[in-house]
Amino acid sequence: MFRARRLLLRLAARPALPPPRTRGYAEPAAGPAPMAFTFASPTQVFYNGANVKQVDVPTLTGSFGILASHVPTLQVLKPGVVTVYAEDGTATKYFVSSGSVTVHADSTVQVLAEEAVTMDMLDLATAKSNLEKAVSEMAAASDEAAKAEAQIKVEANEALVKALE
Repeated sequence: MFRARRLLLRLAARPALPPPRTRGYAEPAAGPAPMAFTFASPTQVFYNGANVKQVDVPTLTGSFGILASHVPTLQVLKPGVVTVYAEDGTATKYFVSSGSVTVHADSTVQVLAEEAVTMDMLDLATAKSNLEKAVSEMAAASDEAAKAEAQIKVEANEALVKALE
């Protein structure tokens, strides 16, 4: 009897269980925050905080696409094509010589290019001619600094010809 009384006191001292909750519908998932995109060169601003769907960039570690809520990163651009996809899906292509791309946690993206032009401003024949000149400059370079400068010209012009073909 003493044991039963002690057991009853223990059970009475426990807090009562809360009433069962009713399950409702989940709140609609919020889509990713829109991507605010800034793209500029020293001579021109192409986008300034514009909402875009996707940006594809060429970097020294490889090309990749950036969407809203992309993992934050900082990369160095290599010569190549930056493709910007608007919200309606239309794509605009730009050729960049070099620069940087920064992706922030708040879905803001900044592409800062040393030089950038729209692809329609470029000519394949001129690009091939410039590539030939750069190759001959590299072959004729006498010191390391001149060779390095010529190598940069060759790489940029190769990327330009590849983008235009």
